[in-house]
Amino acid sequence: MKQLRYLFLLLLSLGLLLAACGGDPTPTPRPVDDDDDGAAAPTAEVVEVEVTIVVTATPEPNAPIEATPTPTPATDEVEDRPVDLADLPGPPAAIVNDEGGPVGITGEVEYTNPFFNVGVAAPVVILEDQAGFVDRDEDYLFPVESQSLGQITSDFYTSPFNYSIALPIEPKGGFRDVDNDGEEDIGVQVFAVAYWNNVFGDPFLEERDLGGGGWSTAYASTIISDDPEFEREIVGGYFLVYAQDDQQGFPSGFGDDMLLFTEDDPIVTLPQGYTIVNLDTEPFTFDRSRNPVIDLIEPEGAALVDYSDLSYTEAFDALVDQLSNEYAFTEYKGIDWEALRDEYRPRFEDADTNNDELAYLRALRDFSWQIPDGHISGPFLGDDFRAAAIGGIGIAIRELDDGRVLVNFLLEDGPAAEAGMEIRSEILEMNGQPIGDYISNTVSYFAPYSTPHNRRLDQLLFATRFPVGTEVEVTFQNPGSLPETVTLEAVGEVESFNFWLEDETRDGFELPLEYEFLEEEGVGYVQIFSFFDNDLLTVQLWERMIQEMNENNVSNLVIDMRRNGGGRGFLADQMAAYFFNEPLVTGNSGFYDEDRDEFYFNPDYEDTFILPSEEFRYNGNVVVIVGPDCASACEFFSYNMTLDDRATIVGTYPTAGLGGSVDDVAMPADETFRFTQGRAVDPDGNIHIEGIGVVPDIRVPLTEETLFSDGDPVLEAAFAFINGEAPDVSEGETLAVGDSVTAVLDPNSSTRYTVTLNAGEVVGLILESGSDRPFILTVYDEDGELLAATDPDTLTGFENVDFGIDITIILEVSTEEGSGGEYTLTIEDQS
Repeated sequence: MKQLRYLFLLLLSLGLLLAACGGDPTPTPRPVDDDDDGAAAPTAEVVEVEVTIVVTATPEPNAPIEATPTPTPATDEVEDRPVDLADLPGPPAAIVNDEGGPVGITGEVEYTNPFFNVGVAAPVVILEDQAGFVDRDEDYLFPVESQSLGQITSDFYTSPFNYSIALPIEPKGGFRDVDNDGEEDIGVQVFAVAYWNNVFGDPFLEERDLGGGGWSTAYASTIISDDPEFEREIVGGYFLVYAQDDQQGFPSGFGDDMLLFTEDDPIVTLPQGYTIVNLDTEPFTFDRSRNPVIDLIEPEGAALVDYSDLSYTEAFDALVDQLSNEYAFTEYKGIDWEALRDEYRPRFEDADTNNDELAYLRALRDFSWQIPDGHISGPFLGDDFRAAAIGGIGIAIRELDDGRVLVNFLLEDGPAAEAGMEIRSEILEMNGQPIGDYISNTVSYFAPYSTPHNRRLDQLLFATRFPVGTEVEVTFQNPGSLPETVTLEAVGEVESFNFWLEDETRDGFELPLEYEFLEEEGVGYVQIFSFFDNDLLTVQLWERMIQEMNENNVSNLVIDMRRNGGGRGFLADQMAAYFFNEPLVTGNSGFYDEDRDEFYFNPDYEDTFILPSEEFRYNGNVVVIVGPDCASACEFFSYNMTLDDRATIVGTYPTAGLGGSVDDVAMPADETFRFTQGRAVDPDGNIHIEGIGVVPDIRVPLTEETLFSDGDPVLEAAFAFINGEAPDVSEGETLAVGDSVTAVLDPNSSTRYTVTLNAGEVVGLILESGSDRPFILTVYDEDGELLAATDPDTLTGFENVDFGIDITIILEVSTEEGSGGEYTLTIEDQS
């Protein structure tokens, strides 16, 4: 008996071991007796034991996904019930590759667009709920619970990259009844697979990540129509459809109207679970493969246009053809593309004939310089640049508001210093030309430009650059001395060149933005260096800055944009939204539409603030500092801050005036040509940035005093304004009838002039300005009693003034909000 017990135990152990090592890893559930209340004792000595071993391994990037198939929902009756086909919304779908339905999807994403991955830190591939498309609701936000996040299983920054999505047993998308049978059914869930960039909030996509909502139009498993009559309509690609039971209908084609989910769609009945629907076949193909492969699609409009396989001349012709249609500001800038083609085409033909790559690159560069747009970018030829710029005479120069050109850098023991030139020397002539003309004729290797002030600044830089060994005749005047003319020889020196650039460049160790609280000034200070950096980090730093300013009750904030070269316009817009409490429209962008043969501004795509939560909004006072190196997206941020007078703009120069979105074209010799493709306008449809820039409200003049200041006059002016410091009042000269004076008013200041009039004299007190700055002329008597003041919008002063007595008056020139600027005051005889 004892031996039988041992034998029994041995057999039992072997049985348990076999159960653990073999069979289906998913356990078979024990039968449940509805009458079993758990009180009865087992009737056998051997208790049934189930053992399941689960081993999880890291999958290969392209390995099929294994998961538990979607279960069939429980019903009251276990046995199958016959289905009356007449009760179904349509005939059963013809299934291919019926393996029970998908459990996971893999695929790749190929991209050629050069901006696709720039700044992207948190790329995601998701199941995208298409309920918004079914409803044609362009504001539809994918519910968080519907967003099944995939894995990116290869290097995202190398095209193509791979992805993998394990499908949930029961997805949480929006059910939509799409069978059009007039009966209310639970419907189906429709998904696309789509790529997104997650910038805001948690790992799931929110309204700002989605650009306001809707459905994907690029880098998704679906194809969007480029026909204006079918705008944003899905016309091909793949859907993943989930049916909770086998009673739900789905279109098997587009119908006569060629639109999905409309009344004329032919309908079939889907099996329960997941089905892949191929929209590119007629009728649609319904696939139940276990591990389907679906690649995401880069639309033609987003793909890089590639002329690199053409000859130099063919590529040039193709580029000019494209620019003549797609360049955003042809009429605005008066560009004659055919004239440019005629001028430059012979150079490309010669380059082809001689197989001369350098000649081709120079022709393409010089062609790009003829387009007055700072976004235009052709070849940068380093050897040509170095030959032209490596030599100097040991000075850097700046042009003041009064027209004088002064030396503001002098290289010790350089040619100019050896010739006796000093700091603050005025340059009068170079090579026999008046200095103003010489600067105007200087070629800048940083061309082209959208605005005259940016071009002029770089011409000042290159005006003192020469090939080494060049003889240069310079006429200059040291302070307190007489003019003299010397001949200097250019030497290899870059110190004067770098001195000019040092305030414009960064060292590369900056974060996208940096901030601090300046205790002495009582002001928060933030510098935004780029909208083209890690966008996730940028937003995280931005929100942290806002929180810290709010938590510490910092009521004044200065935002310095002077070294921000631009980046993602949408990011710039949405970062500006943190200062507003209403979702304002900021503008729109138009693009060339081939079918319409015009630039089209879609009213549904207006640029709009999407507000962050209230905890991240800043309601204090704001000053934005701008300069000529604030370009593109930087300018849109700065412009946005002027809406509703939210911020005051401070600077010496307007921004660069680059007002549109760009596209790249691949050209021969591994070269790229960039041009402005999107025409940006303000909410009223006016071009507001391109060729204009954002103009300071408070202009800090460039005078000898501010040029040689030890501090930062622009930043100091911003602090003075935001802290409400009283304006400085300076005493001007004494004026008589017939006198006129032109001067520059510093920000947050005013100037007073004394005028003595005789009885019977009739005069005009005329205040004029070459800009649109709101100057104010205030008239006082000798005792300081106010006699009159002009309206800030009126620059003409007072006409036909007759006091009737001998009188001395005080004329005070000031500006509204302390903005400063140049003016002319005239005491005109009108007797």
